[in-house]
Amino acid sequence: MNLLNERINIEQDAVGNLYLDNGYLFFSAQPVVERIEEDSVDVEVRIHEGKQARLNKIIITGNTKTNEHVARRELRTQPGDLFSKTAIQRSQRELAQLGHFDPEQMGIEPINISQSRGEVDLHYDLTEKATDQLEISGGWGAGMLVGTIGLRFNNFSARRIFEKDAWRPVPSGDGQSLSIRAQTNGQYYKNYSMTFTEPWLGGKKPNRFSVSIYHSVRTNASYFYQSGSKAFKITGASVSLQRRLQWPDDYFLLSHSISYKQYNLTDWDYYFIMENGTSNNLSFGTTFSRNSVSQPIYPRRGSEFSISLQVTPPYSIINGNVDYKNIREEAKYEWIEYHKWNYKGRWYLKLFDDLVLATNTEFGYLGYYNEDIGFSPFGSFELGGDGISGYNLYGRDNIALRGYENSSLTPTVNGKYAGNIYEKVYMELRYPVSLKQQATVYVLAFLEAGNAWHNFERFDPFNIKRSAGLGVRAFLPMFGLLGIDWGYGFDDVPGMPDANGGQFHFVIGQQF
Repeated sequence: MNLLNERINIEQDAVGNLYLDNGYLFFSAQPVVERIEEDSVDVEVRIHEGKQARLNKIIITGNTKTNEHVARRELRTQPGDLFSKTAIQRSQRELAQLGHFDPEQMGIEPINISQSRGEVDLHYDLTEKATDQLEISGGWGAGMLVGTIGLRFNNFSARRIFEKDAWRPVPSGDGQSLSIRAQTNGQYYKNYSMTFTEPWLGGKKPNRFSVSIYHSVRTNASYFYQSGSKAFKITGASVSLQRRLQWPDDYFLLSHSISYKQYNLTDWDYYFIMENGTSNNLSFGTTFSRNSVSQPIYPRRGSEFSISLQVTPPYSIINGNVDYKNIREEAKYEWIEYHKWNYKGRWYLKLFDDLVLATNTEFGYLGYYNEDIGFSPFGSFELGGDGISGYNLYGRDNIALRGYENSSLTPTVNGKYAGNIYEKVYMELRYPVSLKQQATVYVLAFLEAGNAWHNFERFDPFNIKRSAGLGVRAFLPMFGLLGIDWGYGFDDVPGMPDANGGQFHFVIGQQF
């Protein structure tokens, strides 16, 4: 009888949920044994549907910093709607995804229940959590130490910037995001960036608008008191717009972006395609994705995947009368051209208690239009290590693979990195140590594998480098995600005898 009761009223796909999703808040189902005869039992399930209940008032409390409209616009429960358990659970998920409220302390309770009127009020009891982040860190990569300082305001309010009383320390409450970040190694390397995001452009629909600008400089100055005579400068900006879809379901997202970068080289003879000149990179991007994870910090169920395509205009096809095989490198790469494909998929499964199995698959390919030009020198993949190389000079994607040194699994052609295809898979078992607002801490054990190739002629999806290890993650509201892993790489890397084996990896502000 206990099992039957669970199937009727408790389990996720229980019969009772069908009623609770259609307004039958007063529904009850009671299994009763009618007759026992020899080896048979007759059971009668007595169902009382009751009157359908509609939502009267939607009450939100606890939002001491975030404006009420930011939370209310995410709710799937509106006054006049039929009571729906699924809509309440979805609203809870959307509020957790905002990142402004503690999902572990969120309470949702039907109150003022009137069976005679068929009405019920719904109370969302929220607990604010700190979301602004200060990043002060140092990272070692590419043979140098890079210092980083950054500020990220995740609940910014642009409309209040001219209000004197709103600067405490910055205008907040509208759910916008403002990030300012600087990295430097002294005179050798500098990088500055700023990003602003409005999650509800226009205020009526969840159209996420983002704009970012950035500038980086690398010179040949080895010490802070030197001024370099050789330089590589990058200046760029991007604009993107993302909207939620209703089909195939409302977990799907579609985003479009335009990005422009300009590369300026002055006597840059450091193993690159050219020493002097200017290269321009104008690209258009489209991403089709779906995200149904339960919450962003420690998801216990759900999945997220994305398929993206980034393309530049095919300049060599448009300029069909140019002999790209024999022109100078500076002219060949004056306007960069490529098409870049990426796929990422993650799944989360709660095994028991709060033990979670997380799985991941990734694939990337950088292609070209003209064989006389070949692969683009910008936008390729560097695989291996913690995914933090200290700096990202050539617009390459740094892909982590624990148990191996940074970039050690990236193929080289003529002494230059040339990873134009990569794949990666992993499985992680995660268990939380603390899920409190002050800090989310969990330990993990992982199996991981992946590799990178120069082209499809060399691509072998079964020739992958394997690793396993342990790690810990801590999400601190003030500093974001911090972590450390120890991984052991099982497979040798040709030409790099010390690239595998036991390796420690540090995580700052990113997830594997």
